[in-house]
Amino acid sequence: MGRIGELVAPAAWGTDFRRLLASTWTTNLADGLAVAAGPLLVASLTSDPFLVALAATVQWLPQLLLGLLAGGVADRVDRRRHLLLVNTIRVGILLGLAAGVVAGVMTIAVALVLLFLLAVAEVFADTTSATLLPMLVDRSALPTANARLQGGFLVGNQLAGPAIGAGLFAVAVGWPFVTQVVLVAVGTVVLVRLRLPPLPTPATTRRLHHDIAAGFRWSMRHPAVRTLILTILIFNVTFGATWSILVLYATQRLGLGPLGFGLLTTVQAIGGLVGIAVYGALARRIALGVLMRVGLVIETVFHLVLALTSSPWVAAPTMFALGVHEFVWGTTSTTIRQRAVPQELQGRVGGVYRTAVFGGLVVGSTVGGVLAQHYGVTAPLWFALGGSAVFVAAIWGQLPHLDRAGRDDAHDEQIAGSGD
Repeated sequence: MGRIGELVAPAAWGTDFRRLLASTWTTNLADGLAVAAGPLLVASLTSDPFLVALAATVQWLPQLLLGLLAGGVADRVDRRRHLLLVNTIRVGILLGLAAGVVAGVMTIAVALVLLFLLAVAEVFADTTSATLLPMLVDRSALPTANARLQGGFLVGNQLAGPAIGAGLFAVAVGWPFVTQVVLVAVGTVVLVRLRLPPLPTPATTRRLHHDIAAGFRWSMRHPAVRTLILTILIFNVTFGATWSILVLYATQRLGLGPLGFGLLTTVQAIGGLVGIAVYGALARRIALGVLMRVGLVIETVFHLVLALTSSPWVAAPTMFALGVHEFVWGTTSTTIRQRAVPQELQGRVGGVYRTAVFGGLVVGSTVGGVLAQHYGVTAPLWFALGGSAVFVAAIWGQLPHLDRAGRDDAHDEQIAGSGD
């Protein structure tokens, strides 16, 4: 067991990294339960398609609307105390949700309000949590350490969590929500003894929106970070167009039922697990900028293959490759940002990035729905292919330079100063 622990979280990274890892894995499992249990609860309370869709909207909308604010707050406060406070609020909201479900008095209106409040709390928790890793480990360890954290997200949030949540819901409606309460509470307690190095004293005499604006200006002036933000924005527009109709694509073009669609997403998650296993070796042998190039090509080809095939046996390995790419891309992008961004700007720049992530998904899913409605289920795939190919060609020459981001501290400090 000691060898496994050393492999997952080496002692050289410190006890505080292990506390962060344990808390992150625990709360990600709790979030994974909600991925299945939340929609199942809403569907059990109403059959109105609009209200069912609204439940999804209220859970991702705060990420888009409050990402910049959450980043600004994370850079002005004691991050450990702030995370403890927000997670305590999450526990309170989950207690209310679980109590209402167990007592059998939950209504669709109350459920929507509680899901919205929970999503708001998660924006602040996720944004602050993302700033902690570069405070705990050396820059050279960031790629592998990020892989460990992302592995917990993949397994807990996407692979095991939804299946466990659906199973608990089938046993008793309240069980997944009670389990969530316990998991988030445990994840919060683990952070009580977390120790972080001090940050530069924030300029609290300025208004918060001035700090947020400074973070946005810094993000746009830093070449590598700007490239990452523009890339995730455009590629989430194209990916969102495909993902928004994937269930229709699976049923109408591939001839799969609900179980088959679930298996497709499971294959994607398994690809992510393979990404976890090979990421350390890839990051040691291949420049991060080259990994980004390969990943964008894989995602572009992903749209092409799905647009051309009607065979589940072709679509499944394509989803597997996408899963590997998503994990490698996400970990690489996070590592580059953490290396490039000064500690005191991590929250604000992360907020800008998060806004681009969800802004792209919102636009892409809307475009995908309109195209599928008027031109058929493969139209969003062709749109995604064209958009991805054009953008990759436009930024191809800039991607190899990303590997140098954050290695010149003097350059970082100069840009940070000009952003204020």
